[in-house]
Amino acid sequence: MIGLAKLRLTILIWEEEGAYVSRCQELEVASCGDTPEEALDNIREAIELYLENARELGILQDIEPILTSRHKFTSVIEVEA
Repeated sequence: MIGLAKLRLTILIWEEEGAYVSRCQELEVASCGDTPEEALDNIREAIELYLENARELGILQDIEPILTSRHKFTSVIEVEA
């Protein structure tokens, strides 16, 4: 069970219509900010709230495998649109 461990999560940040959107890939949690730094701070807060709520609702164990996996891979690919 997840205790007070540090989690390594993947955050994607992109600019959209003058704001920066941040999204946690593992939890599908999103936030935004006026700068990339603010978007990162805001997603950190959103993730902490998400995990706190998951713990209170007793569903933290449902997402534990993706949070604790030691093998995560990211890649960037190009496709024709």
